[in-house]
Amino acid sequence: MMRSSPTQATVLVRLLAAAGAVFVWLGLAGCPVHATPEIGEAAPELVVTELDGQVFDLAKLKGKVVLVNYWATWCAPCEKDMPKLDAFYRRYHAQNLEMIGISVDRPNDLPKVRKVMATLAYPVAVLKDVTVDGFGQPEGVPITWIVDSDGKVRNMMIDVRDELLNGLVVPLLPH
Repeated sequence: MMRSSPTQATVLVRLLAAAGAVFVWLGLAGCPVHATPEIGEAAPELVVTELDGQVFDLAKLKGKVVLVNYWATWCAPCEKDMPKLDAFYRRYHAQNLEMIGISVDRPNDLPKVRKVMATLAYPVAVLKDVTVDGFGQPEGVPITWIVDSDGKVRNMMIDVRDELLNGLVVPLLPH
């Protein structure tokens, strides 16, 4: 008996089923999928409970320049960036600069996150405590989004350098 080749529809159904299985296997089912924020467009919503219990709501910070930094305790570049971000925040916070550091660490790493938080002036949260996140889970860390005082995404940094902070963020602050 000769076996017939599958139709395009059959192949498509098999591919979709396999993709669905991978989707579930990776634990992505039920997770919202977000596009990367667009530079020049309105910043997506972001609401997260900080480790100190305060609620950070990006929408309520219009009129301020905001840095949204995703990081992790195991990330060597993050470890290098955080003192720069902290010094920058301390210097410009009084000039309408706000910031949130969002750790992508696992819940069992919370003691490490709290230890880092104790050294920083800016608020820290963990990804699992985000209730609304239009930024989506970052593909990698560190990543720092720059939101201007009008609530628009102005830029993104994957490497925090003083010249980037001074060139991209300082001009957005009121003088």
